[in-house]
Amino acid sequence: MAQAARTQRSLLSLLNSDGKDHPVENTFALVTVVLGAIAVFTTLSPSLHLVSSWVGLIGIGTGLWGQFISSTTGERFLLIIGLGASALGFYLGLAHGGLFGGVIG
Repeated sequence: MAQAARTQRSLLSLLNSDGKDHPVENTFALVTVVLGAIAVFTTLSPSLHLVSSWVGLIGIGTGLWGQFISSTTGERFLLIIGLGASALGFYLGLAHGGLFGGVIG
């Protein structure tokens, strides 16, 4: 009977802690984390300021919308991590040249 009490734990079960599936909300959370990681890692090279600033701006938008529609604490946790990384990449990208630096003007 020990097998009947055992449950399967996966990454999605941590995001869906209420027992319901949330595919849209989970997608927003994961996309925000990926965009935040890209935005932060591209700030390591100042010549990639266009990538880091635009990806950071998009990550901020997806993170804010994901917070608006999120259902569980796990989703909100990932969204805040992704939002922070996206904002850091966005601000450092602006400091290195901005959204249009060198392209316009």
